[in-house]
Amino acid sequence: MGPIRRDIVLSVVIPIYNEEEVLDPLHASLTQVLGEIGEPWEIVYVNDGSTDSTLDKLLGYQAVDPRVTVVELSRNWGHQPAITAGLHAARGAAVILMDGDFQDPPETLHRFVAAWRRGAQVVIAQRRSRKEHGFRTWVYPLFYKVMGFLSDFPVPLNAGIFGLLDRQAVDAINALGEGNRYLPGLRAWVGFPTEVVYYDRQDRAAGEPKQTFWRLLKYGLDAIFSFSYKPLRLSLVLGVVASALAAVIALVSVIAMLAGADVSIAQVTTIFAVLFLAGVQLICVGILGEYIGRVYDEVRRRPLYIVRSVHEGEVRLQVVGKDTSDRERIAA
Repeated sequence: MGPIRRDIVLSVVIPIYNEEEVLDPLHASLTQVLGEIGEPWEIVYVNDGSTDSTLDKLLGYQAVDPRVTVVELSRNWGHQPAITAGLHAARGAAVILMDGDFQDPPETLHRFVAAWRRGAQVVIAQRRSRKEHGFRTWVYPLFYKVMGFLSDFPVPLNAGIFGLLDRQAVDAINALGEGNRYLPGLRAWVGFPTEVVYYDRQDRAAGEPKQTFWRLLKYGLDAIFSFSYKPLRLSLVLGVVASALAAVIALVSVIAMLAGADVSIAQVTTIFAVLFLAGVQLICVGILGEYIGRVYDEVRRRPLYIVRSVHEGEVRLQVVGKDTSDRERIAA
């Protein structure tokens, strides 16, 4: 974890993967907004194994502005590990998280900081609307409905990583050792006073979405299986229902044969019962496999990410521990 710096109030953490087309307008807009806020700041870009000119652009920003830090990962580790790397590197009294696709409007940062000054230690940006294309137009609403139904823990819906975390909340999340991470859930799980800010998520300024269907699917499964035991309970219910239905089918088949019905009826119902029970068993085994696989990941204790290099300016003052004076100072 990066040492806290008393001369940094706001840290902005942005995971980046092949976003060369939107980096210039994103960086220009972000630095303008941070300048308007008027507090000492840093931007932590996490290059998640980009294969285009993204890294060169990031290093160019860092070369002319020591307030820019570039964390270069050894390869593409994924969205959540990249965010975790940024949280570990951030050194401000408050940390703002946002995606690098320029769909999260930097102007919203004014409202984040205002909520933080009012005492909120977690600020969640919840989407009033979002502009998406293709399968994302129906996948995201479906996911949030399923998540709302299955979650054992109240996780704010229709909200991604965009938001602000006070240093105490950041330290609490960094202390968690789990490998399969769903940051919006962890953000809610650690608690602390929370305020919700509503905004409209824009369409991409350029380029194509970098999250593939399979990565989005894993992200959704991590969200569900990390914060819910209902799938396990659902498998138990399916087993009871299947057994009851199979018993009813067997009873009907016996009655049909005793009544002199064609034997083929009994054969069909038997085949149906076997296939139905086999399907339920496979579903239950699959659900167990998802949980066991995540347990296996946690037992191995492999790192979430590996840093190849960190490009940053001079550290003028380093303090280990939490500086509790920053909120009171800027609120004054």
